[in-house]
Amino acid sequence: MLKKLMEERAELQAQLEEVLGKAKTAERAMDEAEITKFDDLEKKIKAIDTTINAEERARAMEITKKIENPQANESTEVVEERAFSDYVLGKVSELRAGEQNVTMTNNGAIIPTSIANKIIVAVKQRCPILAGATIYNVKGTLKVPVWGKANTTHDIAVGYQTEFTDITADAGKFTSVDLGGYLVGALTLIGKSVENNGSFSVVDFIVNQMAEEIASFLSGELLKGSGSSACTGALSTTTSLTAASASAITVDELIELQAKVKQVYQANSCWTMNPATLTAIRKLKVDNKYILQDDLTGEFPYRLLGKPVYIDDNMPTIAASAKTVLYGDYTGLSVNFRENISIEVLREKYATQHAIGVVAWCEVDSKVTDNSKLAVLVQAAS
Repeated sequence: MLKKLMEERAELQAQLEEVLGKAKTAERAMDEAEITKFDDLEKKIKAIDTTINAEERARAMEITKKIENPQANESTEVVEERAFSDYVLGKVSELRAGEQNVTMTNNGAIIPTSIANKIIVAVKQRCPILAGATIYNVKGTLKVPVWGKANTTHDIAVGYQTEFTDITADAGKFTSVDLGGYLVGALTLIGKSVENNGSFSVVDFIVNQMAEEIASFLSGELLKGSGSSACTGALSTTTSLTAASASAITVDELIELQAKVKQVYQANSCWTMNPATLTAIRKLKVDNKYILQDDLTGEFPYRLLGKPVYIDDNMPTIAASAKTVLYGDYTGLSVNFRENISIEVLREKYATQHAIGVVAWCEVDSKVTDNSKLAVLVQAAS
């Protein structure tokens, strides 16, 4: 605004000097029209000067306000996090924390949405299968439509046709896979001694600790599942290859497993395996060259047959009938992950342990909804 006003003032000043200059050049007094124009320009310049002065005073007042109250310019997220941290450390009362969007309950404080969102982001960063899956956020039971086709080579009949001739359609129908929500809880304790530790970040600790534990749990569930009333993991895919051995994996078997996934889904496909399985595969060679390559630029540290390798401790190790290697596009797994994670701080419940409790709740369910995107290697029974 100031720049525009200054430019306008300079233009008016030039016009005013031009009017006065004409009279000076002719060595005469200004005529009535010139006087009227001069007065009009002078009024406009004075009005601009008044506006500029007011704007500068207002800016000075704002700077003073920021100096006297630096927190006034902080984002809602920063204010919420500081209020929450102060409450956990016992620096403010429940009432004062509640004034800063920290919801208070009979059991303790509920973490603000800004912190809960950080946990969700951190969980996805630590759990690639969740980040790569097809994610829904639906309350109640979600019915995911699945196209059941009679022809296993393609989804819909496409080909050259002749006019006035009926197109032959493949038989198929939609079925559905139900995704509900199984309650998942996580609890961590923070020693009250941190109240006297000025360098300790409560928010960072809670975000990292909760994200680490929730991600580890979800990785296992989204891969293997754990039976009834729980998630069904990606290893339940019906697309599989049985290895010749119960205790070894060959290069040819890895090549065949990769080919189980259609080319259209290869772009976003990756390998998933246990660290011990990775160690076994690292020893495999073709033409005296190791098939596993380092990847210093990608998200994952290795590439196998051109695709990234995700290492997860939750994957089974090589053993009889074990599902040791998963390959494919994670979007073949549908996850109903209700992202309104509820995290509560319990200051009183663990007082006898001189600790503060932090408990997290979320609801999740998963099922394979496209078996053509995921393939698993199963070791021989014996």
